[in-house]
Amino acid sequence: MPNSIGNPAPLQRTIQPVKGRGTIQSVDRAARILKVLASGPRRLGVSEIADRLGLTRPTVHGLLQTLQAHGFVEQDRDSDKYQLGAGLLQLGNSYLDLNELRSRSIVHAERLASRADAAVRVGVMHGASVVIVHHVFRPDTTLQILEVGAELPLHASALGKAMLAYSSEQAIDDLLADPPPRLTSRTLTPVVLRDQLAQIRERAFATEKDEAILGESSIASPIFDHSGHAVGAIGVVGDSDRIMPRGPARQLSSAVAEAARGVSRELGSSRWPAGVT
Repeated sequence: MPNSIGNPAPLQRTIQPVKGRGTIQSVDRAARILKVLASGPRRLGVSEIADRLGLTRPTVHGLLQTLQAHGFVEQDRDSDKYQLGAGLLQLGNSYLDLNELRSRSIVHAERLASRADAAVRVGVMHGASVVIVHHVFRPDTTLQILEVGAELPLHASALGKAMLAYSSEQAIDDLLADPPPRLTSRTLTPVVLRDQLAQIRERAFATEKDEAILGESSIASPIFDHSGHAVGAIGVVGDSDRIMPRGPARQLSSAVAEAARGVSRELGSSRWPAGVT
C-alpha cells in the first residue's frame, strides 16, 4: 500500500488545447505534438498524431518539419515515424542541472551506492529508452566508465520497467504494439512483461536479470514528482550473481526503495509510491 505523506494528486495527463488570451495557435499545436510524443514510448506517424489531436495531416506534417529542424523531434529512417529529439534533452538537462531531478537525487544516489556497494543510475524516459541523467560509480578502485547520457532499453532495464509500470495503459500499449527486440535469451516477452509490470506496481520496485546484457542485473524504483507522475527512476546495477543471486537481494531492494522515496519527497511527492489511476 502507498505510504501517505499528504493528499495524493491525480496522475492522468490530458493533452488539451490551451485556451486563453494571447495564445498563439501554431505554438499551442506544436506543444501538443510534443506532449503526445512524450506520452508513450512508441514512435508515431503523421496520421496517428493528427488523429489523436484532431488536426489535419498537412498541419501536423508542417509542424513536425519545423520541430525536426530545431532538433526537438527525430524521424526514424525506416518507418518515417517520429519521436522526441535530442534537442529537448539539451534543454531539459539545463532544467535538471539547475533544478529538480538530477540535483535532488545526488545525495540519495551517493548514499545508495555506499549502502549497496554498487553502481547507481538515475534515469528518465525518452521514447523507448531510458536516458541516464546521473551515475555514481561503485565505491571501489576498479576501472569504470561514466554513463551519463547513455541509453538503456525501456523494456529490458529495471529503471525502464520501474517507470513504465506507473505509466498509462496507452503508453504500455504503444511500447508493445510492435514487440520490442529480444536482446538476450532472458529478455521478457510482451505477455510476461505486462504481468511483471503489474507486480512492480504492487511492490514498488523493478528487477532485471540478464535481460539486456548477460551477467548484468539491476534493481530500481520509481521517482514521483509533486503531481504524482513517475518522472524518473533510481537503481543499482552490477554483476548478476551479486545483485540477483536467486532473486532480488532483500537489503538491496529496500535500499533502492528508500532512495526513491527520498528523492520523491524532495520533489514534493505527496506519497510513495504514488500509484496509477
